[in-house]
Amino acid sequence: MKPEYITEQSLNDFIQSAFREDIGPGDYSSLGSIPKGTEGKAQLLIKGDGIIAGMEMAEKIFSAFDPELEMEVFIQDGDVVKFGDVGLKVYGKATSILSSERLVLNCMQRMSGIATLTHRLTQKILHTKARLMDTRKTTPNFRLMEKWAVSIGGGVNHRFALYDMVMLKDNHVDFAGGITKAVNSTVEFLNEKNLDLKIEVETRNLEEVKEAAGLDAVDCIMLDNMDYATMREAVSIIDGRTKTEASGGITEETLVNVAECGVDYISMGALTHSVKSMDISLKAF
Repeated sequence: MKPEYITEQSLNDFIQSAFREDIGPGDYSSLGSIPKGTEGKAQLLIKGDGIIAGMEMAEKIFSAFDPELEMEVFIQDGDVVKFGDVGLKVYGKATSILSSERLVLNCMQRMSGIATLTHRLTQKILHTKARLMDTRKTTPNFRLMEKWAVSIGGGVNHRFALYDMVMLKDNHVDFAGGITKAVNSTVEFLNEKNLDLKIEVETRNLEEVKEAAGLDAVDCIMLDNMDYATMREAVSIIDGRTKTEASGGITEETLVNVAECGVDYISMGALTHSVKSMDISLKAF
């Protein structure tokens, strides 16, 4: 369930960067108001219905801030939750709990919202071969968490960044002088740099589809903003020679129709850029 690009190092880097942003030289509210050494306990309260995501992250955040914090975890990433559920209980220094609280909630609320939406949409297309996929339309410096949440919700991660896959979009093609020139130049570059990366090409019409489908180096063809009839014809033209990805303005209302066109993947930026966070809170008890 955890994507391969999520490593202990990447998580630790994210956590430390987030603490620097949120705490800086000190949480003066907690340090100033609470007597030193005060012990406390708090519970994570779920105040919405959906798919939980970020439980593993919450444990890592609490432990990174204060290894002496102890936790009881009652639900796992990917579990269905409902209003009133308790996700975990944390015990230890009250100041440690309060200083790390906001980062835990910020991660879990957004991750759970993404996982919930991804799961709901994925269920709509189970009768087809299409898989729901995310994009790079993510929050700067929070992509790691957002793509992890898509995975937890049952979706597929597209490339993580610009360096782990080649995607030749319309602007690349236009600047390069056409699909064939863009692909051939890319292949030459990859060989020179000794890089083994898949190549995806965005197409805008059936002529571009035919051109891209005739190039052996192309691994996936994106069908951008095509109507259903054009998309079905494009899938027929490609005929399994490459993977196919439908993209561009796809909504929950059009998702099923797109999936039934026979594409392999459907990418939706809305999975990460237009999601409603789940309401989650941490309360002393």
